[in-house]
Amino acid sequence: MTVDRPYLVQPAPGVYAYVQPDGGWCLNNAGFVTDGGRTLLVDTAATERRALALRDAVTASGSPPPRTVVNTHHHGDHTYGNAVFTPEALVLGHENARAEQLAAGHQLEAIWPATDFGDIRITPPDLTYTDRMTLYAGDTEVRVLHPGVAHTTGDSVVWLPEQRVVFTGDLVFAGGTPFLAMGSLAGSLRALELLRDLDAETVVPGHGPLTDPSAYDATERYLRWVAELAREGRAEGLSPLEAARRAEPGEFGKWRESERLVANLHRAYAELEGLPDGTPLDVVAVLRDMTVMNGGTPILCHA
Repeated sequence: MTVDRPYLVQPAPGVYAYVQPDGGWCLNNAGFVTDGGRTLLVDTAATERRALALRDAVTASGSPPPRTVVNTHHHGDHTYGNAVFTPEALVLGHENARAEQLAAGHQLEAIWPATDFGDIRITPPDLTYTDRMTLYAGDTEVRVLHPGVAHTTGDSVVWLPEQRVVFTGDLVFAGGTPFLAMGSLAGSLRALELLRDLDAETVVPGHGPLTDPSAYDATERYLRWVAELAREGRAEGLSPLEAARRAEPGEFGKWRESERLVANLHRAYAELEGLPDGTPLDVVAVLRDMTVMNGGTPILCHA
């Protein structure tokens, strides 16, 4: 699969978003904040090669190498490149993100054994927090907020109040389908309210092009549609796969990774059964059902 080259967008002075088209599986966004003397990086990348390209993009902008890396959650497409920036940089993340990253290990290689991830050394956060933390990149205030269980149990939102820019991690997929298999549908709805309360002007999603807070409304419509599908399907005795295969996606049919619907229904069914947010699902069953939803073709890592 051919994709466009990564590119930088500067939504505010000293603030850069690093966008990796097309934002599909393993093609995440990152970003950095700098005052010319200190640099803070938000997320890394899925492969050694892509993390090195991100490092080159930081230095090509005239910024010094990052002293701090903030991981928005534990998934490998956002953390596998951490080792490229350490030990010079300290890695920060939610306490659950550290635990989840250590537990996941080399999970992406297990899912996509044909992908060349390079020399990946699992590098979890050195510093963790529980609720919120405030950092400074020079004079720039950077607030790191935990929204509760949402995309995962260890998500972080990176908010720049003066610049009104927010890095949402995978709470938002611009033009892509949300993925709740390791988090919570109800929690994702609550996380959207936190994001709205920030009143950002520019939204840097975890995947896809930069957007604005209208992306929250589209994400909420999708989540509420999934919740209704789950209520109806479970009441009729349908499996998540059966409910997903008969669904009419409407406006969501054009979003990338539509096969995630069945994974999201697995999560919604678990919540209807009363299981706590973030309770681990049967990963093999979820991946199998997504493969069926993908026409029998295994999902591909685009990195």
